[in-house]
Amino acid sequence: MLHLFRKKAEMPSPADALPGRPDPLPTDETHFVSGNPLKGPYPPGIETIGLGFGCFWGAERKFWQLPEGVFVTAVGYQGGFTPNPTYEEVCSGRTGHNEVVLVAFDPMVLPLDAVLKTFFESHDPTQGYRQGNDVGTQYRSGIYLTDPAQEATAKAVRSAYAAALKARGFPDITTEIVSGQTFYFAEGYHQQYLAKNPAGYCGLGGTGVACPIGTGVAA
Repeated sequence: MLHLFRKKAEMPSPADALPGRPDPLPTDETHFVSGNPLKGPYPPGIETIGLGFGCFWGAERKFWQLPEGVFVTAVGYQGGFTPNPTYEEVCSGRTGHNEVVLVAFDPMVLPLDAVLKTFFESHDPTQGYRQGNDVGTQYRSGIYLTDPAQEATAKAVRSAYAAALKARGFPDITTEIVSGQTFYFAEGYHQQYLAKNPAGYCGLGGTGVACPIGTGVAA
């Protein structure tokens, strides 16, 4: 992605964060690929979770390309302090937000541990505030819970993958697991960006290490 500002890869304090704005940014109403409503309402039984793992253009595509179980995906900003931030503000490093994919999925078809298997295998969660050549706090590895019941599974999958990585000589995992964080939808041109722009940039790359769970079996 384009870096509009040069900044240090460190989180701002709440007091230093940009003030933002009271109203949401305009965005798309429907998913460019599926046509499903981007912001809902979602069908009964659909769960959501926020996942940050690098440039959200490529991260989102990982989930809309799954063969079944995903109702809709959207990109946005989560995990920081600035209300309704713009992309430029997030890139400045002064909002604390991560670039995040909101995944709305049917757990009866695609269990949460399978969602997290795709998440972990699609990036390197040991790199801290970066993914490959993309450097900044908005590229950190993060799981943003929308239901307290998701926490045990998220921690179990993280622990299992951390052990698998350690066995292959990787450093400690850095994935944060956080609840109660508002998801702010990104501007319309970011939604399903790589479907609208097939030749667009995607800098994601996994570790090549398989996540040992993700088939619906209790962690």
